[in-house]
Amino acid sequence: MKDFLCISDCSPGELKDLLRQSSELKKFYKSGERDLCLSGKTLAMLFEKPSLRTRISFQVAMTELGGSAIYVKPEDIGGIGKREPIKDMARVLSRYVDGIMARTFEHHSVTELAEFATVPVINALTDWSHPCQAMADVLTIQEHCGRIEGVKIAFIGDGNNVARSLAFACGKLGMKMVVASPAGYELDADSIETANQMSVNCVSQANDPGEAVTDANIIYTDTWVSMGQEDEKRERRASFAGFQVNAELLKSAPANAKIMHCLPAYRGYEITDEVAESDNSIMFDQAENRLHLQRALLKKLLS
Repeated sequence: MKDFLCISDCSPGELKDLLRQSSELKKFYKSGERDLCLSGKTLAMLFEKPSLRTRISFQVAMTELGGSAIYVKPEDIGGIGKREPIKDMARVLSRYVDGIMARTFEHHSVTELAEFATVPVINALTDWSHPCQAMADVLTIQEHCGRIEGVKIAFIGDGNNVARSLAFACGKLGMKMVVASPAGYELDADSIETANQMSVNCVSQANDPGEAVTDANIIYTDTWVSMGQEDEKRERRASFAGFQVNAELLKSAPANAKIMHCLPAYRGYEITDEVAESDNSIMFDQAENRLHLQRALLKKLLS
């Protein structure tokens, strides 16, 4: 594994090894030990989209492994691919740092960085894919369900980058997922077909959230309005009426179903405060696991 751009690029063995290392390093660091395997190494963190969890978790992970991280804002470089070609940025950065992490709008920005960089490139989010989030989610599911294979996820909401990455994770790791979305906001058919080619009938699309959660182990939701979609806010909130994860919806779900959200959560819209604060909510466990997953990923790619 040279880069980490999309879960569909990875083998099941690579993903399982990443989960194993994440779990082991989590226990190791929580015991007070430190692994300084990246001492003297530097990670460039390129941001087109601001973030709380992505920036802090990567920077802390890099620091705890003995390395350092440089936060690069859009205005620092005039925008990724705007002031100068991405292929030039990739080759220049490769001569300065040991790894590149990028959080961008366009997916081709990270794939072009990886094509021309001679150091590892990590996709920290694009509009098309969010592999770090999905793998941290799988780590969380493994911890709470005691297994991965056979777990069913009901994803309620927009068929977005998180839904796509989770679909690919299901295909690679033997889970199942139903994506329940209003008409016009479904996960694209190509992504569903790709996941189902990895594992037959592992991902399906529905328009009824109540039906989707009936036998779900995990009920997952995400914001209805992602960054860059602010102009669609009113239209989207109207379209997603009836797709809120609330107490009424949970009446159709198993009593022990866990609630997940990749955050930030807009309480009162895609999820109610009551559900977010319930005993079944594991939102903050999955947020913490971004750190542990990314620590293992950095060690794997940069050491």
